[in-house]
Parts: sequence; structure tokens; C-alpha cells
Amino acid sequence: MITNPILKGFCPDPSIIRVGEDYYVATSTFEWWPGVRLFHSRDLKHWEELPSPLRRYDQLDMTGNPPSGGIWAPCLSHDGKRFYLVYTDVKSKKGMFYNTHNYVVTAEDVCGEWSAPVYLNSIGFDPSLFHDVDGRKYLVNMLFKFKGILVQEVDPVTFAPIGEQKMVYGGSGLRCTEGPHMYHIGDWYYIIVAEGGTGYEHCVTMARSKSIWGPFETAPDNPILTSDREDLSALQKCGHADIVETQNGEWYLVHLCSRPVGGQKWCTLGRETAIQKMVWDKDGWLRLKGGGRFARLETEEPSFLGKDTEEGDGYGQEVLVEEGFFCDHFTKKVLSPHYSSPRRSYEEFAQVDAKRGVLLLRGQEYMKSNHRVSLLAVRQQLACCTAETRVAFEPESFLRMAGLSYMYDSLNFFLLGVTATDDGEKVVTLLRCDRGNDEEAAEAVVIPKGRAVRLRAVVGDEGRTVRFFYRVEDGMDTLAGHGKEADKDALADSGKEAGMDDDGWTQMGDGYSTEILTDEYCRGFTGTHFGMYVHDMVRMEQCAEFSYFLVRA
Repeated sequence: MITNPILKGFCPDPSIIRVGEDYYVATSTFEWWPGVRLFHSRDLKHWEELPSPLRRYDQLDMTGNPPSGGIWAPCLSHDGKRFYLVYTDVKSKKGMFYNTHNYVVTAEDVCGEWSAPVYLNSIGFDPSLFHDVDGRKYLVNMLFKFKGILVQEVDPVTFAPIGEQKMVYGGSGLRCTEGPHMYHIGDWYYIIVAEGGTGYEHCVTMARSKSIWGPFETAPDNPILTSDREDLSALQKCGHADIVETQNGEWYLVHLCSRPVGGQKWCTLGRETAIQKMVWDKDGWLRLKGGGRFARLETEEPSFLGKDTEEGDGYGQEVLVEEGFFCDHFTKKVLSPHYSSPRRSYEEFAQVDAKRGVLLLRGQEYMKSNHRVSLLAVRQQLACCTAETRVAFEPESFLRMAGLSYMYDSLNFFLLGVTATDDGEKVVTLLRCDRGNDEEAAEAVVIPKGRAVRLRAVVGDEGRTVRFFYRVEDGMDTLAGHGKEADKDALADSGKEAGMDDDGWTQMGDGYSTEILTDEYCRGFTGTHFGMYVHDMVRMEQCAEFSYFLVRA
């Protein structure tokens, strides 16, 4: 069986394709750099994260984008020769009109360099590119204010419009028709859309027509997939789907979902990606295998998998994270593709010294900025987990700080870090920002200068609370050069219960609610992240040294 979600923690709006025996999924990243997360699998169970297609500023510049702006609902496709990626860069999302710019990039190798973008339009978000069997290509768009789904033929090379654009589907009546994907299967053109909004009424609608230009009829007993809203232990917010046929002729549907924590409508993990096995009914409509319309926590695996593949093929780091362990001691010059930074490339402020085994982060603006923030983060994937790092930093001003972040966006976060008082004393402090309102969440603690500090965040109570701890080291020396042994040492050290006196950890303040880091509270579309953070509001030049970064169950 395949256990859902297959992509845990802030991986929404999945688009899936198969090329030969390889499966690829692209998901939204919103304001997080690089734009678009890309995953690979050969069994639909185990997924490896690949380098993002959008990692150059000529492809994407999100400087100044608002929280939950940026990359919305990418569409990944392949026409037998090239890969295509259509995406939206949302520059504003308040008021009467959103500024939503749509582009397409291409590549021969999914892991290679992708082209410079070609601008398509700005009339809505969630566009997709459809390659028909006759070689023609069509841009499928939702029209802003959810006025319906548009189809426009485009030149296969330049993507310039050909002929007239036509409204082909207005939705099933469940409101907020968006996220269209078109397919030509047999004699029918099928369209799948998301409806109901991306909250708890989210669902998947299917419609079909004999012509790409419509009229499209909605599937009977619509929607074909949604959530059991009465059971918060089940997958929630299920919608925004895409389908794929396996090499054995079986069909699967990937979709957005969420997992509320602690029996409440709190989704700290954001919107994730799940998969369901589908079958065609006698009337030519896709249905969940086994019947019903509620998304399931488990689904049947493809028939081409034998018993010897039950444990998967070990697709790298994603499996380790799924098992609850991610540890980086910065012994490789290239940072893991699991890392993200807000709006701009972390290559601007992050540098790995692999020989010493340290990461240097150069401080820039304070976390609340939508421009240049020095934060290197990974998404939270388990409701209950521990994040930890070790930082060497000697601030000389209260305008400088370095440490561990636990955050949702630039308006909602916790910062546990090292800074200075007005009198120049070195302190450990805990800041909390709640919808843009900053406060010191705990009394600052004076610590000796010339000492490195370990910092820890422990999320417990089924994901509803977080506690913060610090431990002052004997000196500023790092764990440089220890390689794999350092991984083992850090794991063993972090395996001790936080807050134990003999462990040397001291708790900062009390336990704090994680509600301020949820989709529902923030009214956002992303998810929580743990990260290493620095700001220097004096000259934007002082660096902090981090000697490891660890997230574990």
C-alpha cells in the first residue's frame, strides 16, 4: 500500500507526469526560493527531491512579493521530446484585482538548465499547457474572479496565441473553479478542476466533451474527490488534482491535502500532496478505486511493484526525512535541495566552508521584510518534531541577531537567537511575531561572550505547542571536520530529552501555541519551516557560523 501524504509538509498543488518509467511531480512554493519543488519516483511511493527548474533571476524575481504570493500551481508536462513548466508569479493578492503573471519554461533534461521564461498572460492563475495528440498545443487558463476556464491555442515554439480564446467550462456550481488540467483520452476531452476554495470544502471536479472547445458536461455525482469534513483525523482540504497513467495502464490521481493537528482545524504542516488509485466506470468517468469520494490515508500501489520493492528503492534524502531525521553538517559545497529561502536565492548570503564543516550566513534585513532576509530553512514534515542548530555569533549591537527560526511567513514566526543589549551584553532571546506584532516572548538571558550556543525547538502536544531551549558551549570552536561521526554525535546528543538538567539545556519561557503558524490563523497557503537565521541591520555584513542543522522526530 501507499501511505498518504506522499509529499509531507508544504507541497501543495501537485502536477504529475510520467516519462517512460519515471514519474515527476511539481508543486507550488509561493514566496519561497527556488521556485517550484520537483520530485522524482519510479514506484509512486518513494520520492526524491530534485533541483528546482526555477533557480535563476532571469526566470523568477520574487523580491517584494507578499506572503503567500509568488509561485502558484505550476503545471509540468512533456510532449515526447521536451519538458514544459507553466507557472504563475503572483505579485499582489489583495483588493479588486490580483497581479498574476503567467510564464512557460522548457528543458530537454528535467535536471538540467531550463530556458528563460516566455510570458503568456496575466488574466488569472493556475494555467496549464495541454499537448494534443495531433501536435497542437493549448493554454488552459482560469479567468480571474473565477469566471470560468479558457482555452487558447498557442504556437508550439513561440507560444504566441493562435486564433480566438474561448470560455469552455464555467464549473459545476461549487464556486472557485480553478486549477484546470486538460486530457485527450479515447474519444473524449476531459478537464479536471479544483472547486470549493482551497479550504475545508475543497474538491475535485471532472467534466468532458467531444471537442476541446466544449461544451463540457460535469461528471454525475460530482465531485469525484473531496474530504470527510466530519472526521478531522482524515485527510482534509482535498482538491487541486492531476492524473497519470502508469506503464501498466493503471490510473492515479495526485491531489492537495492537509492534516489538522490535535483534532483542531490547525494545519501547521500546510497543504501537502497525496495520491489515490482510480478506475474508469462503465460510463467513462474516473472514480476512486473502492468507491466513494473521500480521500484515503492509504491507496493500492501499482501492479508493477513486486514484494521485493515493498521498502522502495531508497530514493535518497526524502525517505530519511519521512522517517523523521534530517541532519546537515555542511561537509558538501552544494546545499541540499531541501533548503529554501524567502524570495531570493540563498546563494546571496549562504556559503559552505566544507573543509571546516560550517555554514556562514551573512545578516541582512529583519524577518518581517519582503525583500532580503537571510534565512535558510526546511519545511516541517511531522506534527511533532525537534529542530536544533549550533551557532557561533558575536553581536555588538541589538540590531544584530542569529539563531533558530520557527516560522510560517514574514508576519508570523518565532526567533530563538543570540543578540546584544543596549549595553553590549550578549544575550539569548526569544521573539514572537503574531500577525506582524513583535514581542519578546521570554526574558532575555545574559551569556558569556566568546561562547557558541546550541538552540532547540521542540514541537509536541500533537503539534499544538512549541518549547524553546538553549545550551551555552564551552567555547566558539565548531564541530568542523567530523563528517559522518559528527552526524552520529549530534543525533545521539539530540536524542536526549530536552530540558534535562544533566543535559545542560535551559528552557526559554513557557510552551507556546503553534496556532499562529497555521494556514487558518495566517490566512496563507504555505506551511511552517525551521531554519537558520541572521539579521544585521547595522551594515548587512556580519556573518554567523552554524556547525550543524538537525530536524528529527
